[in-house]
Amino acid sequence: MSAQPHRGDGAAEAEQLVCPSCARVHPPHERFCADCGMPLVHAAREQRQPSARQRRARKIKPQYAEGELVKVARAQNETEARFLEGLLLEEGIPCLLRRSRGFDVAEMLAAGPRDVLVPASGAEAAREALAWDGGAGEADVST
Repeated sequence: MSAQPHRGDGAAEAEQLVCPSCARVHPPHERFCADCGMPLVHAAREQRQPSARQRRARKIKPQYAEGELVKVARAQNETEARFLEGLLLEEGIPCLLRRSRGFDVAEMLAAGPRDVLVPASGAEAAREALAWDGGAGEADVST
């Protein structure tokens, strides 16, 4: 009989380590691959799906995330503001939506204009991303 207690096939698989480079299987006491020197990972470890917040953060370009917040656009309502937020995020520009001053409605309502704020380092890129050359349907990107 072996010195180690039997834990079942699933537990034994979970303890095995695999090289992410060459896929060679190693016992649990080893930490690095003898062939290529890569750190080993657990064989049965499931890949965790990133959360919505993590996926969103990965889109942000660091060069657009520095400095004070600057107003780059004004949306007529929350829905339009969320649309502009999505456009900016696709360009890698983080933004903050804030209810415009002077509009007296309960916060729980989606009505009322919103200011679209971005870090100063991303302001010019945000204005370019939101530029609209359409005629009558021109977006209000005033500052």
